[in-house]
Amino acid sequence: MRDETAEQPAPLRSGLTTGSCATATSLAAARLLLSGQVSDAVEIVLPKGKQVQMRLEFCRCVDDYAEAGTLKDAGDDPDVTHGALVFARVRLEPAPGVRFVAGAGVGTVTRPGLVLGVGEPAINPVPRRMMTEHLLNLAESLGYGGGFEVMIGVEGGEALALKTMNPRLGILGGLSILGTSGIVRPFSCAAYIASIHQGIDVATTNGYVHIAACTGNASEDTMRRVYNIPDIALIEMGDFVGAVLKHLRKVPVEKLSLCGGFGKISKLAAGHMDLHSRHSSIDLPQLAQWAADAGADSELQQQIRDANTSQQALAMSAAVGVPLGDVVCQHALNFARSVVPARVQVEVFAIDRQGAIVGQAGVLSLGEPA
Repeated sequence: MRDETAEQPAPLRSGLTTGSCATATSLAAARLLLSGQVSDAVEIVLPKGKQVQMRLEFCRCVDDYAEAGTLKDAGDDPDVTHGALVFARVRLEPAPGVRFVAGAGVGTVTRPGLVLGVGEPAINPVPRRMMTEHLLNLAESLGYGGGFEVMIGVEGGEALALKTMNPRLGILGGLSILGTSGIVRPFSCAAYIASIHQGIDVATTNGYVHIAACTGNASEDTMRRVYNIPDIALIEMGDFVGAVLKHLRKVPVEKLSLCGGFGKISKLAAGHMDLHSRHSSIDLPQLAQWAADAGADSELQQQIRDANTSQQALAMSAAVGVPLGDVVCQHALNFARSVVPARVQVEVFAIDRQGAIVGQAGVLSLGEPA
């Protein structure tokens, strides 16, 4: 059990994702195979360029592979994987490139509708890219022309996964290797909401009357692409959309752009102001009803009710020309307008996992300066 949080407010400590752990351990194991260097710590570069050093629990050769492990440090975030041993086993292969394998404690995708295909190890795209870039850079620096088989595992991961959404999503056998920035930001409702309010206050104080509130990195990138909006006017709201909507009653914002993944926006459309899975869930029967309002036949409605994820429901709708993304955004817009003052122009964007806009509502014109 982790220590209780102190009663007195204190700065919260960030941690590193399982994707960062996988990158560090795979790099150390590959370096041992190629150069004979045994490491007790390894430095990696996170997606946004920050360099971090991670301590290793072991780094050794075993038969025809090398393995390294590190303890996941989630900082002050109540993460189910905090303290878990994440390890990599690396083998050299004749063909160039990197091939990923699910080890003990890492799940395998068994249902469609996720970002990874059925049968793939549950190692998400950003961690895969991080590992690939580090290993290819290592290979180039040492003059190695072959490739790597990388198996990632998490000690006790199969049991830990039962405390997550993985079984419901059809990710079986263990955890997912996650992370988009490499950093775990501590989850604290009060602290996070305070940071949202501060971000809005700073933007308006500096004369920005158009802000974009985003659920994560991909939606921030979308708003930069659509509006060329500066970072000061980008509000990282995470799951706390209610903190944004309510705070606009107190500040001179003229235009609010809300942007998030389709699943998150569907929760907002259903009237939820906390989009975290602890507090709200995606309502597939409601999505089916909204699809029906947009012309979906009874067969498609049933397929949506039976879907594994909201992304799958969206894809099935798009395939037959039902604009489910726009319909969901309109419902989200209606709810947001019921909370913010009438003086604020609101628009809503939903994106897919690649950052492409899959739905919008309330948008008058794109590409205007913030």
